[in-house]
Amino acid sequence: MRPASSDVPAVLFDVDGTLVDSNYVHVHAWIRAFEVEDQPVSAWRVHRSIGMDGDALLRTLARGTDDAVRERLKDHHSQFYREMASMLTVLPGARDLLHRVSDLGIQVVLATSAPEDELMLLRRVLDCDDVISMVTSSRDVDIAKPDPGIVHLALERAGVSASGAVFVGDSTWDALAARRAGVVTIGLRSGGVGTCELDCAGAAVIYDDPRDLLDHLDESPIAALTAPDSAPASP
Repeated sequence: MRPASSDVPAVLFDVDGTLVDSNYVHVHAWIRAFEVEDQPVSAWRVHRSIGMDGDALLRTLARGTDDAVRERLKDHHSQFYREMASMLTVLPGARDLLHRVSDLGIQVVLATSAPEDELMLLRRVLDCDDVISMVTSSRDVDIAKPDPGIVHLALERAGVSASGAVFVGDSTWDALAARRAGVVTIGLRSGGVGTCELDCAGAAVIYDDPRDLLDHLDESPIAALTAPDSAPASP
């Protein structure tokens, strides 16, 4: 990984659904996990919960179950997710976007709350460690998005203030967490969440996917990070 610097701004990237096309793999893994425990759940309900803290997801989808069942559900999900790892693919333009941001002299930070084993798979698929300055994971915080803790931690590790960073994510939970941390958010529709929901959650601008953002980078909040004595508009 490239060493972080406190002298330059940072772009904080979510990974699942933002850089890697993984959200629907998660959906399928969770559905199978619930089936094993004889707790059927509709796919749309699972999808609506992707991006939030795993414990929060289970509190939402597995109401009335005890801690033992919830632990088994998490274990089943991890197993099925690993089995389907070959389905993980880089979203269009993701690698080029990370390299372009790095070329602009901006730190590339992966601000994710994914578990370490899943993050390892995602980073292997993404294959951009040479331009990544810093990474967070689920072991770094007790509560994940929409709690802003992971965003605060990413800012601290990058050595920048909220005004010196932009967050890029695909879920309402990303936008809510970044907004609560005071960081301008770019929303991507690549995770399956619509424009209106991303907008209402606090995304300043919204694009289809990493390639669409890359094509409009010069007019995005990321470009403002490179302007002298300027910062992205507050969320």
